[in-house]
Amino acid sequence: MKRLSIVALLMLAVGLTIGKVSVQAQAGGAAVPFLLIAPDARADGMGDVGTAIADNVNAIYWNTGGLAFQQKQEVSLSYSRWLPQFNADLYYFYGTYGRYFKDLDGTVAANVIYMNLGQFQRTLENGTVTGTFRSNEFAFGLSYGTLIGEDLGAGVQLRYIQSNLAPVSGNLSPGVGVSGGFDFGLLWKPKELDFGGGFDMSEKLNLGLNLQNVGPKMTYRNESDPLPTMLRLGAAVNVLRDEFNDLTIACDVAKLMVKRDSLGSDPLPRSLVTSWSRGGPEFSIGTEYWYERVVALRAGYFTEPSRVGNRQFITFGAGVKYDIFTLDFSFINTIEENHPLANTMRFSLLIDWE
Repeated sequence: MKRLSIVALLMLAVGLTIGKVSVQAQAGGAAVPFLLIAPDARADGMGDVGTAIADNVNAIYWNTGGLAFQQKQEVSLSYSRWLPQFNADLYYFYGTYGRYFKDLDGTVAANVIYMNLGQFQRTLENGTVTGTFRSNEFAFGLSYGTLIGEDLGAGVQLRYIQSNLAPVSGNLSPGVGVSGGFDFGLLWKPKELDFGGGFDMSEKLNLGLNLQNVGPKMTYRNESDPLPTMLRLGAAVNVLRDEFNDLTIACDVAKLMVKRDSLGSDPLPRSLVTSWSRGGPEFSIGTEYWYERVVALRAGYFTEPSRVGNRQFITFGAGVKYDIFTLDFSFINTIEENHPLANTMRFSLLIDWE
């Protein structure tokens, strides 16, 4: 149990979940940055890449447009002990379920994200301990994806978000914030795309776009912070596919659409324009290799500008599929020594059936 003031706790929740203890780098000054954590070990093992892959129920996070191509029922569960370098009781849990409905001509999915920030002592200004409290943040989402063309999928998600940084008796106390948001995604998987000259990308190239966490500000006490609105663009190319082997290379470019300074933060939709003056986008690239669709190996690289966190890391991952079960694992190796994210491991279980 850690003895932290409320101010330190706010910095922990808003800053550490992304990686740097810096008020200026805490997800660009946005609230609830736990919404930006890559939920599944597969994407994490590829350097946090997923916008143009989105080929299972985890599309509810990476690109809701990917739900349009799902034809099965799927359940995905993920767990990660967060920031292991701090030896604190922080952990991250993610779960989602999706199902295709013929009558709706699309897939409906629901998910929950839960971030446990640990137990803390409540103290007065003179240091007197008055009790303990637990802090957490969570979100519930409901999404729908459908085909709007033969090879173009679109999807939307509505989300309820609650942040319990310093809960006390009574609802909506000064340390509790509530908000809502939505995501919108598009995924293009062209069945026919032949450029000629032997350069045929039919059923090999995917392009994706996802706008996440668009909604009203989160308010704590007398202050409010914007949601971490993120614009993601992604591409994925299948470079090898035969009876035994399957190799994909993918990349994402993502930009936090938040502008905040000492005078406050710009509201939507203005921040979609002004945020470009607050540092460039983050970039990630990764690869995934499957052998007989039984064993997978993954690797990736992630980097972001110093003004929004300066995270840089290499990731590794592996997966094993047996019948309807797929178990995935990922590991983060940070470029900077003793970084809070160093040695972070993630475990995911995917179950799919007709």
